[in-house]
Amino acid sequence: MAVRVRTDWPLFGTTLGLVFFGLVMVYSASSVKSIAQELKQPSIIGTDMPIDWQTLMRWNAMKQLGVAVLGFLVLMRIKKIDYRQWNTSRWALAPLGLTIPLVLLAYAFGKRHRWFDLGILSLQPSEFAKPALILFLTWLICRRINDINSRYTFGPATLAITLSAGAVLLADLGTAFVMVGTAAALFYVAGLDKRYFMIAAVALIPLIGLSILLKPYRLQRVVGYLDPDYKLIMKLDPNGRVKDYINSGSSNRDAVYQVKQSKIAVGSGGVFGLGLMEGKQKMHYLPEAHTDFIYAVVGEELGLWGTSAVIAGFLVMLYRGLRLFFVAPDDFGKYLALAITVSIVLQAFVNISVVLDLAPTKGIPLPLISYGGSSMLGTLLMLGMLMSVSEHSG
Repeated sequence: MAVRVRTDWPLFGTTLGLVFFGLVMVYSASSVKSIAQELKQPSIIGTDMPIDWQTLMRWNAMKQLGVAVLGFLVLMRIKKIDYRQWNTSRWALAPLGLTIPLVLLAYAFGKRHRWFDLGILSLQPSEFAKPALILFLTWLICRRINDINSRYTFGPATLAITLSAGAVLLADLGTAFVMVGTAAALFYVAGLDKRYFMIAAVALIPLIGLSILLKPYRLQRVVGYLDPDYKLIMKLDPNGRVKDYINSGSSNRDAVYQVKQSKIAVGSGGVFGLGLMEGKQKMHYLPEAHTDFIYAVVGEELGLWGTSAVIAGFLVMLYRGLRLFFVAPDDFGKYLALAITVSIVLQAFVNISVVLDLAPTKGIPLPLISYGGSSMLGTLLMLGMLMSVSEHSG
């Protein structure tokens, strides 16, 4: 007799709403410069006429729509699968063993060390390293739940986190931060002893510090947040060699230019916003307006109501995910739901914090809303896994 599966409508509806909202905002936030650089040739859109704004914005939104449709097909397929089937060594090891080499290959040969250019589309492997790491850590915790503080638990977990997050860290600090944060939350809830967190911190802090120091653009972002006027830097180095090194990583000498423009956008929106399509900062003032800083465009055009609606959507996801942690009938379902929820919500609030100048700038998209096919696919894949837990826990 077939088991009746009930759709988690609050979670599904919230996901659908955020994706639709994101498509509208991608259409609005897309600028001539960013899309023209991506298209390169007018012939790609089938015309010899000069590239115009409306055609380009439609093209960007249509690509995102195509990926969203594909992502929902993936979500619908995955959520029908009983999540317990993934609680095997094959599902724990194979995805991680595939994504880590892809991340390293992207760093060695990919565009900007992050993604493979596939012509009309691109693939960013780090977005799929997140669900791969989640599957492995969830499987490991369930196998060692009664002996979580054993070195036989901490050792494999450390190796997996180091290999996956370390590979991502080479080119993508923001995603690596989300992966490590998710792993930390997972093991904290599982009851890992605090001394292991101290050991991990002692190992990770120098690694993260070195990765920032070796990349001038990363150092510029951190200094721009902590010491935007270079007052402390100039006191420590009056000759200006450190400042020159920091600025060598960017053509823009103003370390906080992006955040300044972001705050101008959010501030000018007020409570009700300037109106959809009426934003000014996206017109070449705000870099990455349709990707990492799309939340600023939401604030400018839709005001406090629009930004609050986005936060409310992620709070619904947080509630549904945490609820599953308490109602799922087995440990694998509990920790899988927890890890996916933390990963998506943590990334969302890191992105929002960056846009509002509450954290140093990091290149990290707003899930389901920012332009980016790999981010959309990876997030919908994880949400399909989360809905599988919800719909097979009855």
